[in-house]
Amino acid sequence: MSERPRNPIRTLAGRVRRPTPSGPAHTPAPTVVPRRGRDGASMVDSAIYVAGRRSASPATLSETFRGLREETGAVGWIGLYRPNQDELAALAAEFDLHELAVEDAIVAHQRPKLERYGDTLFVVLRAARYLDESEEVEFGEVHLFVGSDFVITVRHSEAPDLSAVRRRLESDPELLARGPEAVLYAILDRVVDGYVPVVRGLHNDIDEIETEVFRGDPAVSRRIYELSREVIEFERAVRPLATVIQSLSAGFEKYGTDEELRRYLRDVEDHLTQVREQVEGFRHLLRDILTVNATLVAQKQNEEMKTLTEASMDQNEEVKKISAWAAILFAPTLIGTVYGMNFDAMPELHWQFGYPFAIGLMGLVSVTLYGIFKKRRWI
Repeated sequence: MSERPRNPIRTLAGRVRRPTPSGPAHTPAPTVVPRRGRDGASMVDSAIYVAGRRSASPATLSETFRGLREETGAVGWIGLYRPNQDELAALAAEFDLHELAVEDAIVAHQRPKLERYGDTLFVVLRAARYLDESEEVEFGEVHLFVGSDFVITVRHSEAPDLSAVRRRLESDPELLARGPEAVLYAILDRVVDGYVPVVRGLHNDIDEIETEVFRGDPAVSRRIYELSREVIEFERAVRPLATVIQSLSAGFEKYGTDEELRRYLRDVEDHLTQVREQVEGFRHLLRDILTVNATLVAQKQNEEMKTLTEASMDQNEEVKKISAWAAILFAPTLIGTVYGMNFDAMPELHWQFGYPFAIGLMGLVSVTLYGIFKKRRWI
């Protein structure tokens, strides 16, 4: 394979226009339809740029490789969607990509990071988008190989929508002419801007949860737990990205990065810092909401227990009254039963005062029991 001339890494000196967030919380990204070339590559798009303008749109990876060798000062941008191992092996052989970076790009599910292998940067970014219908956050992942005259983007999900980034750069040839670093910045900018609708969606969800908590919705605990997991996952995507940008900033002096690019990368970092602060606030707020919800649930349970206890006490009072009257009525019943057995050997049966004695005994026992129960407030 012949060695093609490589251009020095260009810097972004022109102003990059940041899109202003507007509209609904989420705009669905178009479904990715890879256009497989004759060699079967899962390319979303492949282009060769000269002086910031598209000079060729190769249909295969081999045509892209050949075009970069033949065009002096050309920059290639190859966009792949869920490529297989053979495709990445071909890219690794052509662009001298490190095997560890290629392995990460195949496996996916990586945390955001930046690694430098010789003259090639390997960057992992995690995008996110908020789905209004299901009120969930969907996470995506994109891997970038950035060299002196090429950019390779590998996606394993719908987000982020890199076609919009490509259209934006192609509409500004002066910016695109500044080389692969312009592409890297634009993708970073797109990923960070994509966090803003997610923050708005999570904020709305938290507002709804607060209402449900104080309304006493029994299903709110599960929703708090699920939203807390989404916030933690979102934080795992956002927090390491700050390290990626800081690593790029640390190489400004060493690689002679233009001052204008430094300012705009700081602008991305500022936006990212705002997102990080909001996400961290969400995590603390959800923890407080969970505590408040637990307190309200405990109060409700205490009130229910109090109501049950009061009802039980009322029932005990009624049982006491019934038991007391039953005991009072049982005494004369017992005496009457004894003297109603009509045995001849019972001396009281033929006694002149037997009947008055039995009646008096019944009355005395009943009155005595009534007095005892009354004193104990059973009656």
